[in-house]
Amino acid sequence: MMKIDAMSTRRYSPLDRLLINADHAMRTLFGRPQTTARSNPASNLAETELRKDQRKHVARLMRINHTGEVCAQALYQGQALTAKLPDTRQRMEQSAEEENDHLAWCETRLEELGDHKSLLNPLWYAGSFAMGAAAGLAGDKWSLGFVVETERQVESHLDSHLEQIPAQDEKSRAILEQMKVDEIKHAQVAKSAGGADLPGPVRLAMKVTSRVMTRTVYWV
Repeated sequence: MMKIDAMSTRRYSPLDRLLINADHAMRTLFGRPQTTARSNPASNLAETELRKDQRKHVARLMRINHTGEVCAQALYQGQALTAKLPDTRQRMEQSAEEENDHLAWCETRLEELGDHKSLLNPLWYAGSFAMGAAAGLAGDKWSLGFVVETERQVESHLDSHLEQIPAQDEKSRAILEQMKVDEIKHAQVAKSAGGADLPGPVRLAMKVTSRVMTRTVYWV
């Protein structure tokens, strides 16, 4: 957490923050993200045999989850860039670092399954960053409310994937189950910090966007 503390106490100019976000984007999309000290929940679990069709389906689901975490990084970074209050900015940065764990875990699992990350990740990152920045500009209560709704939708999305992944695939299930625990915590933290309930049309637009993302990333 030293990185977060340093960013919360030092004064950064708008240009500094843009450069920091550009570096973060490059790490998220093409490098290895900065993670916490937590270990991969699947690291001590044995690989199990899956049929070819099962393996392909699980890999595509994990690709969706990886892209979802790419979007989460972009959302949090966009919100942190435009957040009004230092406390809100720090919450965004801390949540982003914890979400980096998910990003790394999903990427590792994709490699184990012999599949690739989505080719559309740069596009989704750019769109999500813009959405996050807009939410931050709308005000901290709306920015935090955006986090609450995002995490609720991600929780539902993870439940759907857990139903589809074969019971014997303990590695994939362990990753998604820990991700779900973290998403619930992030939603609770954002809500307790003053997150407002988003209007119905905004929630619907978020669901539609998520549906488009999952359907395209499953194949590309």
